[in-house]
Amino acid sequence: MAIAGEKAVFWYGCNMTRHGEVIRATTRLLEAVGVEAAPTGGPASCCGSPKDASARINEGMARRTIEAFNATGRQKVVTWCPSCHMNMRDSMAPVTPTNFETVHVTEVLHAGRERLRPLLTRPIPARVLLHGHLGFDGRVPVNTLVPDLLRLIPGLTVVEHPCRAPGHMCSSLAGVPGALADAQRATLAAMAEAGADTLCTIFHSCHRELVGLEQNHPVTVVNWIHLLAASAGIAAEDGYKAMRNAADPRAALGEAAIAAVGEVPFGRLVEPELRKAPPV
Repeated sequence: MAIAGEKAVFWYGCNMTRHGEVIRATTRLLEAVGVEAAPTGGPASCCGSPKDASARINEGMARRTIEAFNATGRQKVVTWCPSCHMNMRDSMAPVTPTNFETVHVTEVLHAGRERLRPLLTRPIPARVLLHGHLGFDGRVPVNTLVPDLLRLIPGLTVVEHPCRAPGHMCSSLAGVPGALADAQRATLAAMAEAGADTLCTIFHSCHRELVGLEQNHPVTVVNWIHLLAASAGIAAEDGYKAMRNAADPRAALGEAAIAAVGEVPFGRLVEPELRKAPPV
C-alpha cells in the first residue's frame, strides 16, 4: 500500500463537519507522511447511507460521489468514517466503477509512521485506554494501528484492556435502549482496572457520545488525532467538547457563530445534542 508521494482524496464523510479541527489536523498529518490530500466531505460527498430506505436515492447519491472522485484523477481515496469505508467496498464500488483504491486513514498514517516519529516531539504524560469497537476491526485493524501510532508520542502510555464495544461506532448502539449506557459503564470500569486517566476515541460518533463523561467522571476524553496533533505542535482545539461540556452551549459558541449557522438549524439540530445529559 505504498502511498507516500501520491495525490489522494481525503474523504472524511458527511458526519465529521462538527470536528473541523480533526479534519484539518488529519490533512496535515497525511501531508507529513508524504500524501497530498484533498479534503472532501459533507452532503455533496455522501455514501448514500442516510437514504438507505430508498434504493434509488441511495444509489444516485453513491454514484454521484464516485463519479466526482473519479473526475479528480487521484488514484487513492483515503477514508475516515468506517461506515463510508464499508459502504464504498460493499455497495458503492461494486455498482459504479471506480478509478481509485480505497484505503483507511489509519492504514496510511501507520504505513508512514517513521515519517511521523521525528515530528512527535512534545511529551504527553497520560495513561491512555483506547475506546475500541469490534465491528470495524475485522475490516481494518484500527484497534492495533491506532495504539501503535500513539506509542510514538513521548511520555504517553497505552494501557491494555480487552474491553471492546459492539458495532463499529457508538452510533450503532444509540438506538438500542440501555446499550450505550452499558457500554460506557464497561469503558469506565476498564479505565479504572487499567489505571487509565485518558480515554482515546477512534471515530467521531464515539467521540461525541463520550466527551460528556468528563462532566461526571475524573477522566479526559480525546481523539487519537488530537493526541498526535498535540505532540506534533499542530493546533487542534476540541471545539465540540468545549461546547458539549459548557454550562451554556450557546454562550460557549457565541451568538455570531449561531447566526452564521442559522438560529433554526442550531436550535433544532445542534443545541438538543449539546444539552443532553451524559448517559452515565
